[in-house]
Amino acid sequence: MTAPAWQADPYTDALRTGRGPLFLRRPDGWLLPLEVERWCAAPDAADLTVLERCRGTVLDIGCGPGRLVAALAALGRPTLGIDVSPEAVARTVRTGGSALHRSVFDPLPREGSWGTALLIDGNIGIGGDPGALLGRVAHLIADDGVLLAETSPLDVDERVQVRVFDGGSTQGSAFPWARVGTPALLDYAHSAGWEAEEADHWMVAGRTFVALRRA
Repeated sequence: MTAPAWQADPYTDALRTGRGPLFLRRPDGWLLPLEVERWCAAPDAADLTVLERCRGTVLDIGCGPGRLVAALAALGRPTLGIDVSPEAVARTVRTGGSALHRSVFDPLPREGSWGTALLIDGNIGIGGDPGALLGRVAHLIADDGVLLAETSPLDVDERVQVRVFDGGSTQGSAFPWARVGTPALLDYAHSAGWEAEEADHWMVAGRTFVALRRA
């Protein structure tokens, strides 16, 4: 499996300026807003609930501009971000974090020993196949590790082709993406050898999260 085409110019331009508008656009014209300003700001209250659940070494998959990587680094937590966008990696490094230009499906450092993996800001959609992504992450973390994933607040299970779109005349090439709510994520997780307890689901400021552990 290959990484999605996040190198598209609209995404790069948005990260350089730190602002949108920016969307994922389906073939039928439906738009999913991307929260560039939030991604480029300091961690918010919802992010902090994720950071406080991190344990051991942390791998931020699809780290974007690196707010979580930088925040964990400032706390002295060994953390690595990976992203398929060179600009995202560069911005993460500029903010004090460590990052590599890699897909989650590429060979990665410390495979099988990460204490925590993060799939935040919709990154459960990477590759357009949540089951395959969860299976890959299971090989990245330690047996007692944890995966912290953000889900859609809607009860949705959707696999689509999308393009990064700036709301005007510029859009990138098509790539596979997925959106899943918590019920769908738990179904995929069970099939991929993960488990979660009721207390491992939470919502803050309209954002929903799940903590998964190896079964």
